[in-house]
Amino acid sequence: MVPTPAFRRLLAALLVVGGLSTAAVASGSAGAETSWPAAAPKATCGPGSLPETSWQGRVPKVDYDSGRAAKGYFCNTRQVAHQGASGGFKVQRYTDPAGHTCAFYDSTLVAGRDVLSNTLNGSGLGVQVLDMTNPATPRKTAGLITPAMLSPHETLVLNRKRGLLAAVMGTLATLPGVLDVYDVKSDCRHPKLLSTSPMGILGHESGFAPDGRTLWSAGVAGTLAAIDLTDPRLPKLVKLQTGVVYHGVRLSPDGRTMYVANIGNPSLSGLTGGGLRILDVSQVQDRVPNPQIKVLSDVSWKELSIPQVAEPFTKDGRRYVLEVDEFIDLFSLQALTSMKTSPVGAARIIDVTDPVHPTIVSNLRLEAHQPWRRDAEWGDPGASFPAQGYAAHYCSLPRTDAPKLVGCSMILSGLRLFDISDLRHPKEAAYFNRPVVASKTPVFLPPAVGSWAMSAPAYDAARGQVWYTDGNSGFYVVQLTNGTAALLK
Repeated sequence: MVPTPAFRRLLAALLVVGGLSTAAVASGSAGAETSWPAAAPKATCGPGSLPETSWQGRVPKVDYDSGRAAKGYFCNTRQVAHQGASGGFKVQRYTDPAGHTCAFYDSTLVAGRDVLSNTLNGSGLGVQVLDMTNPATPRKTAGLITPAMLSPHETLVLNRKRGLLAAVMGTLATLPGVLDVYDVKSDCRHPKLLSTSPMGILGHESGFAPDGRTLWSAGVAGTLAAIDLTDPRLPKLVKLQTGVVYHGVRLSPDGRTMYVANIGNPSLSGLTGGGLRILDVSQVQDRVPNPQIKVLSDVSWKELSIPQVAEPFTKDGRRYVLEVDEFIDLFSLQALTSMKTSPVGAARIIDVTDPVHPTIVSNLRLEAHQPWRRDAEWGDPGASFPAQGYAAHYCSLPRTDAPKLVGCSMILSGLRLFDISDLRHPKEAAYFNRPVVASKTPVFLPPAVGSWAMSAPAYDAARGQVWYTDGNSGFYVVQLTNGTAALLK
């Protein structure tokens, strides 16, 4: 059967977070190994590490059978603290004017998945608020359970300049975009609800203009909405674009250029045209009546899977984005016949100094992502489930000016940290992975086995720590060791 575009969209809603794209992948031949982007050089693990036993990023079935997986896998890292039993897609860190430091994280991957277990184990529902005065002992001070915060999917976003925390209600594909906006500037430990409105239109991912006046809501059902938050108590829709399938949207420091993870357009062979799209959104930023959005450029890559987000940064006077693809390319005809060989996009650095002519600089991949490894990995717990597996999901940066470190949640492979001091030659610096070896979720839910690291990490540069969540096991504070903390300075 040749699946129709409608069937493909339905399958996406059932299996994954967003949409997909197409690309052909070479088989496990010597030619494939030389034509595919190489994995980053492996980290050198120092004292106190408990390294992986197989190739880079893999947790083999034999480790579950022997009990080795239960010990975890640590390279130049150690656990400082752990809280809760589930996690979602974003971890945000914020220090308010009074000096309180807080963490905010969404507590579920899929609306409803963790309701029973989080209620029974006391982890709580919605967006969790932690007092991080002492990162070794996180203290929960609030749980945000307004509509969008109960099911924010990938929309939880923080604007530090104005101290606003916002989210748009979303699920696997999308839900009516109820928008919640909170004040965290007054006291981040106890956020204050400023407004709940339908201005998000459709929810899935989001972005904030750096000045905090414009929130963007991207719905993979085909909408991009710009919401004016000049008065966060009275959100106003200033632009609605339809007919686009966008994932994460991020903006330049002046809010006039948007970097879009473009999922692509439906076709009989899958979703086509996906990659990084760069938009001129200056008319929205300037509040021009009936503002127009202009496409400046598109760029793609052969190992494309599902473009997730592109985080902007600068170095030596040039502008870049760190782009990450999630999962595998599920919607190609090849994937529907053999998911083993479907492309894993992972991550890359793209030079966007000239927004009309962006160029790919380098790739950030693990050995576990390479197509010729897939046959051997297929029997590993979680590896054959299309919404889990050995793939990437979110990456983030500790700073936007000349960052030296990238943190990526790479699902079964856990938290992966890359040294990008040399942008053209990234290398692995450290990793932290705590797979769950026995499922504790009810039988009617996706089994919580292995890691389900999906969140964009946050950073405490002064302490040399990384904060992230695993969908199967909760919130972690991870200390960088053996000199790797210097990459956060």
